[in-house]
Amino acid sequence: MSELPVVVVGAGPGGLSAAANLLERGIRPVVLEAGPRAGAAVAEWNHVRLFSQWSELVDPAARRLLEPTGWSAPRGYPTGGEWVADYLEPLSKELGEHVRYDSRVVGVARRGRDRVVDAGRDSEPLTVHVQTPQGEERITARAVIDASGTWGTPNPLGGDGLPAVGEKAAADRIAYRVPDLNEELERYAGKRIAVAGSGHSALTALVVLAELAERHPGTHVTWLLRRGAVGNVFGGGEADQLPARGALGLRAKAAAKAGAVEVVTGFRTAVVERQGEQVVLESEDGHRLEPVDEVVVLTGFRPDLSFLSEVRLELDPVLQAPVRLAPLIDPNVHSCGTVYPHGADELRHPEPGVYLVGMKSYGRAPTFLTLTGYEQVRSVVAEIAGDHESAGRVELTLPETGVCGGSGVFDAEPEASSGGCCGGLQVAELTLSAPSARSC
Repeated sequence: MSELPVVVVGAGPGGLSAAANLLERGIRPVVLEAGPRAGAAVAEWNHVRLFSQWSELVDPAARRLLEPTGWSAPRGYPTGGEWVADYLEPLSKELGEHVRYDSRVVGVARRGRDRVVDAGRDSEPLTVHVQTPQGEERITARAVIDASGTWGTPNPLGGDGLPAVGEKAAADRIAYRVPDLNEELERYAGKRIAVAGSGHSALTALVVLAELAERHPGTHVTWLLRRGAVGNVFGGGEADQLPARGALGLRAKAAAKAGAVEVVTGFRTAVVERQGEQVVLESEDGHRLEPVDEVVVLTGFRPDLSFLSEVRLELDPVLQAPVRLAPLIDPNVHSCGTVYPHGADELRHPEPGVYLVGMKSYGRAPTFLTLTGYEQVRSVVAEIAGDHESAGRVELTLPETGVCGGSGVFDAEPEASSGGCCGGLQVAELTLSAPSARSC
C-alpha cells in the first residue's frame, strides 16, 4: 500500500494544499479536478472579494514549494479571480503532472468489496472511479482525501431544504451566486430583485445591489430572511476579528438603513409562480410578495456524497459533517466562529484512509475559513504518513465573528411576537447605526 498514491479529489485551495503536504512527506499525490483548470470553482466567483487577506490564504507547505521559484504572496484582500491567478495556478504548475484536469470522480470503493463486506477493509486498497474525456478509468490508492468542496451543490430556495414548487421551472429567473455586474448589468439594473439568504454571500449581494440601485433608479431589492427577526444577521461589526468581514456586515446595515433594501423576515419560500417574465414568491403560510424580475438565492451549500456511497462514512445526521467534528461547528449550538482545534482524529471515518476535508468536511454548516482547511490537511497528511504525533498536534486559532449564541434554525428572539418566528411575514423597519469610515 505504501507504494500506491494518495488520490486527492479537487484542485481547489484544499486539494492543492493536500498535494503540497503529501509531496513534502515523500508521498505521491494524484489530484483529480473535474474542471478544466486549477481553482475552477473559485473562478466562478472571481468577481467577489474575500474577507481573508493573503497571509490567511496561502498554505505553509505550498509556500515552501513556491518560494524557491521566486514566487511571493501579494498583500491585501484578493478577489476570487486574483486568488486563482496569483496562487492556485502557480501552485498547480509547480505540482505539474500530479494534477489532472477534466477528471471527474464518480465513485470510491474498497477494491473488490461493496460497503456491506467487512473482510479486507484494512488490507485492500481503495479504487477511485474516474470519468475523463477519453472514457472511464480506475485508480488504485492507499488513501483518498476528498477536497471537492460544496460549490456545485447550492441549497435551493425552498424553505424546507427542497426546491420550492415551480423553482426549477423558473430557473431562468433564479441565480445561485452573487451577481457579477461586470457581466450581468442588464440582467439586474432597473429590476425588482429578491435576495434570499442570511450569510456572508447574501450580505455581499445586498451591498452590490444596493450600490446598483443608487446608479440605476428603478432597481428595487427585497431581502428575504427565513428567520423571524433580523437579530445578529449583520455580524459582529467592529468586534469581528476579521476586519473586512465585520465591515461587510456594516455596509449591509447601512444599505438597509438608507432604504435601499427592504427586509422581509419570517419568509420561507414554498412556491415560485411564473407571471410572464416575472415571478411571484409565496411563503409556507400563504404570504405572497409583489412580482420580481430576478431572484438571487444564497442559502448556503451542501456536500455531494453520491460518489462516496460505497465507502463507510460516519456523518452527523443534521449537518452531514464527520460526526466528531459536528458538535464543534453546529450553528444550532453556537455562531461565534470559534472552532476548537481539530484534524485527522475528528475527520476519520469507519472506512480506513478516507477523509473529507475543507468546506466539504463542514457539511451544511456555515462560516468555514480557509485556515481551517489548511490545518485539517496538514494533520490528515501526517496521519496518512504514519506520523501520529504530528497529526494529533493540531493548533488552530480562528478569528471570532464578534457574535455569539446559537443561531438555531429560525433564530427567533424570545421576545418576538406571540406568533413566534413563524408568526407571519413582517417587513422590518431597521434602525441601525451606519458604519464608521474606519470600518469601511
